[in-house]
Amino acid sequence: MLFFIGVIFFFGCKDSKKSINISNNSIENISYLVDLEGNSYDASSLKGKKVLLNFWATWCGPCKKEMPDLLEAQKILNKENYVFLLVSDESQAQISEFKKKTNYDFTFLKSTKSTASLGVYALPTTYIYNEKGEKVDQIIGSVKWGSEKIISKLKKY
Repeated sequence: MLFFIGVIFFFGCKDSKKSINISNNSIENISYLVDLEGNSYDASSLKGKKVLLNFWATWCGPCKKEMPDLLEAQKILNKENYVFLLVSDESQAQISEFKKKTNYDFTFLKSTKSTASLGVYALPTTYIYNEKGEKVDQIIGSVKWGSEKIISKLKKY
């Protein structure tokens, strides 16, 4: 009887909701991303490129703190065929206002799905994809993106 209760408990407690979870190894299914004008982001533009997909928020201190380093890394890695996408699930108005205030030269996108529904539970979270669109790394937390160590690591993908 105890075994039966354990089996019911184990299988009965699973979350039946399906998560989109972008960490599923492919950059191709990003139909949930829109630009700051509300247009769907064209994933075909990423074909053959390395992608750094950074989840952030305007209220996230560590996210904002790492942005100058991200900008430096973007400049360095431009010749390495990298595309940097900064994604927030906040409103387009909030993201646009942040972009206007900071004048950062990033491709800012809005997620039409919550970060939690995408499997992102901490900010900043960054996924790195190779030229085949395969996820090759996941970094949770703030990073010194412009450091020699990180740049070297990203160049290897």
